[in-house]
Amino acid sequence: MIRRIIICCLLCFMNAVTTLAQEPTDSVGTKDGKPNLMVRLQQGQQYLDNKAKAAVDPHYIEVPEKPWRVILRYKENVVDVDYSQSIDIAETNEHTDWNLRFEPPVASSVGFWVGYRGTGFSYSKSITKNAGRYYSFSSTGAKYGFNFRLRRFNTKDAKFSSTDYENGQTTGVSWDTVVSMPSPVWIRSVYINGYYVFNGRRYSQAAAYNQSVIQRRSAGSFLLGATWYQSSFDYADIRNVVYMIIGHGVYRAKVHQGNLGVGYGYNWVPLRGLVVNVMAMPTISVYNRVKAYRYETNYGLSPKDPVDDYGDWNKETKTWANGKTHKSILMVKESGNQFDYWDIEPEVEYSMFRLNLDLRLGIAYHWKDFFLGVQAQYNNFNYKNDQCKVNIFDAYARVSLGVRL
Repeated sequence: MIRRIIICCLLCFMNAVTTLAQEPTDSVGTKDGKPNLMVRLQQGQQYLDNKAKAAVDPHYIEVPEKPWRVILRYKENVVDVDYSQSIDIAETNEHTDWNLRFEPPVASSVGFWVGYRGTGFSYSKSITKNAGRYYSFSSTGAKYGFNFRLRRFNTKDAKFSSTDYENGQTTGVSWDTVVSMPSPVWIRSVYINGYYVFNGRRYSQAAAYNQSVIQRRSAGSFLLGATWYQSSFDYADIRNVVYMIIGHGVYRAKVHQGNLGVGYGYNWVPLRGLVVNVMAMPTISVYNRVKAYRYETNYGLSPKDPVDDYGDWNKETKTWANGKTHKSILMVKESGNQFDYWDIEPEVEYSMFRLNLDLRLGIAYHWKDFFLGVQAQYNNFNYKNDQCKVNIFDAYARVSLGVRL
């Protein structure tokens, strides 16, 4: 039944289009003095084409006559997350710096992009297992560019390293090993970037990154950029208790960061149809908010074996039988029978002037109605508070093959 309804609707639509095409029009494509739908579409396309051509210097930037593009893409995205903490034991003047490093598998994907001029729609399918999910969207014009990226993944594999200090001097004891977290760590990052091109009449980022225009002569430009970045780092599962203890109870951290920067991009055209773009933009955070969620526990760290005069733990008063609030243990000797934890108020800190970096490289070659492109981008984001420090490195490389229609 549903199939019959769909077929009937399609037949009705085709009949309407045929009728519209056969309706009598005058010499300017109008019916009863009004432009028909096809004429209106042609007029709108002509307006957009004229506007695109008027925005650039034709001696430097060519706006192709064919505005539509279909692009096939292969992309690889990598993320590296470094999570650092410090442990201080005041009684013995000991100090330990430790670091967890998470490197999920390279996210390889294949997909396509379909669009008109600098704006379009893309879809990609991941071909890598356990690499998480990755979404992106971009739009460019003569004077502006916009990018959106979302990455979410979880992993149990980590590289753990630590260095011990005593009285301010290294003890020579250090660890560097691969560990498997008892429960996965979830990491999510959202990246939104917009930029303004000062010399948009002669320089185009789009020439190298989405091929909506063609750079004919070498040119460069200063760019003004704004970035909004937010991410979260979460291993709240109580099975990760050891890492919570050595991490001062922190089990989740969220950051919201707004950045402004001035960069420079240059398009080098060594021969007709070939363009090589390099762009660098350091940014400074003008808004940096870190929110750390913590568990309080009935255990703390000690360089000595725990003693047994604490008695039972009272969950209501959150004290041991001897009146103490914490029982000292070694990291590998937590008492599962009496271990307790509870949420405390999250800590929120604001800071400014964090330095981040945006680097891009793009190469494109055009011949007839076809083009081949290679693009790469690197971003570094960092944030910290009194409890932790996190550095996130996010980069991708992409190969694309397209045709103009």
